[in-house]
Amino acid sequence: MSLLEKHGILERSPTLLFIFSLVAVSIGGIVEIAPLFYLQNTIEKVDGMRPYTPLELAGRNIYVREGCYLCHSQMIRPFRDEVERYGPYSLAAESMYDHPFQWGSKRTGPDLARVGDRYSDTWHVEHLINPRALVPESVMPPYSFLVRTAQRTDDIGEHLVANQMVGVPYSEDMIANAEADMLAQVNPDSDAADALVERYGENVRVRDFDGDPDKLTEMDALVAYLQMLGTLVDFELYDADAPENLR
Repeated sequence: MSLLEKHGILERSPTLLFIFSLVAVSIGGIVEIAPLFYLQNTIEKVDGMRPYTPLELAGRNIYVREGCYLCHSQMIRPFRDEVERYGPYSLAAESMYDHPFQWGSKRTGPDLARVGDRYSDTWHVEHLINPRALVPESVMPPYSFLVRTAQRTDDIGEHLVANQMVGVPYSEDMIANAEADMLAQVNPDSDAADALVERYGENVRVRDFDGDPDKLTEMDALVAYLQMLGTLVDFELYDADAPENLR
């Protein structure tokens, strides 16, 4: 009996086909998964990465809550057209503190992986209030309610604890001072602002984000998050434009 005829027996028997398929998938799974148990970390660490500040984390929660990831990706692929349009391609380490990550595959709107510092705070506020006032062809819905909605601060410590449980390295000091750090990030004159920078690093943006220094709003939080995206890694240290990395 030829090999082809033997294969025909396998195809005509649902039971045998299921058994051999299960064996093949199990072997393939073991080959791929087993090596991971011997690695401490599958993500190469890069300089500059840090956990989100409490205000940025609150902004990210709003980003997820409002479904922004449904129209915006946060993953620049290593192709020349993407790098020339959006900036250096994304590194895995940039999402190491995202739970869940915001890579996405849908781009009704542009990729936001490098949007930080590309526009002013005022631009972001106006764009979120009335997208078509700045981008006439935009199909993005308005989020003007964010500027009128007070940002909750009393539960932010619990959000840090939840992230700590899945591996984000928030210290007990960060958790204990979460609410104070959130309030300090929008008030550069606060005595707590220096402590915030000491805990999270010099690349924390400390300023009023929504244009209203008298109150902390969800607009403050979301703009703080957007202005941080893509700004933590010094890409001069990484040859992201090397020809072999672009196709």
